[in-house]
Amino acid sequence: MVKKPIRALFAVVCAAAFWGCGGKSGYTTVDGVMLGTTLHVVADVQGTTSQELYAAIMELDRQAKASMSIYDPASLLSRLNRNETDTVDRHIAFNLRLADSIGVLSGGRYDVTVAPLVEAWGFAGKEARRHPNVDSLLEFVGRDKVRIEQGRLIKDDPRVRLDFNSIAKGYTVDLLAALVESFGARNYIVDIGGEVRCRGVNRQGDPWRIGIETPFDGNMSDGEYVQKRIRLSDGGLATSGNYRRFYLDDEGNKIAHTIDPRTGRSALSRLLSVTVAAPTCAEADALGTMFLAMGADDALAAVKTMPAMKVYFILAGEGDAYEEYVSPAMEAMIMQ
Repeated sequence: MVKKPIRALFAVVCAAAFWGCGGKSGYTTVDGVMLGTTLHVVADVQGTTSQELYAAIMELDRQAKASMSIYDPASLLSRLNRNETDTVDRHIAFNLRLADSIGVLSGGRYDVTVAPLVEAWGFAGKEARRHPNVDSLLEFVGRDKVRIEQGRLIKDDPRVRLDFNSIAKGYTVDLLAALVESFGARNYIVDIGGEVRCRGVNRQGDPWRIGIETPFDGNMSDGEYVQKRIRLSDGGLATSGNYRRFYLDDEGNKIAHTIDPRTGRSALSRLLSVTVAAPTCAEADALGTMFLAMGADDALAAVKTMPAMKVYFILAGEGDAYEEYVSPAMEAMIMQ
């Protein structure tokens, strides 16, 4: 089960050119590309030029991809998946631990060993198989089949493979937030492909505002159609949805990138978009995918047992209408 690299959220902040502008209020803006998607940073860094900050961000980009990318055949994760090494680094160890904790909440719907299923259905840069043998692939999917012991990845079956697309981008956003803090920033927003972490206030002294896109199939507008805006002053925010990364098979069935690891098939329901706010973006990223994989009924039932959970769901209603669910803990963050 993976999360698509989409612009499901966008920061409502000062527009700037590639190197951005320092701004009379002392904020620096950097825009570019990171992890193969959009990068946006606004921060009150101290004594640092936008060029210096950008160079440091690009080094972080290189390190993150060298560790966790499933698209780079030379990454550590790719080599672990091919059984060319069993040594893990701190990034993979952290993500596997966090994935375990989210997996416990999910009832088996969140599992980072879904790589074989994701690839068989034509995602993660692979060509779809016409009729994948899901049952055979499920034999080596399951978090109980892999573990870390003394810095080594131990697999019960060598065909077990990991896919961190549902968590690694959010985790890298957290690393980026730590990076801008190391440059002295106390007020900032960092955004990689719609995954956001922020702290403090914007140039106007207000909480950061983040737009949540309207989840109609094929929406590629990057913010033209906004369903809601959310205020955030501290923590991470991520949105998961099946309205961009999908295709129709020969029979006209929708095949989406979010895979239910219990069935091996796309997790489709009337739950169209899930936005989660959490202390870290890695948690928000993984939880968003978890709720989407649960489907509408189970996700609504589950979140009502978690009073501290901050979520905003957009569901298909009658005709072209949408229904919304805002958890009590999220209500104060929704802009009216």
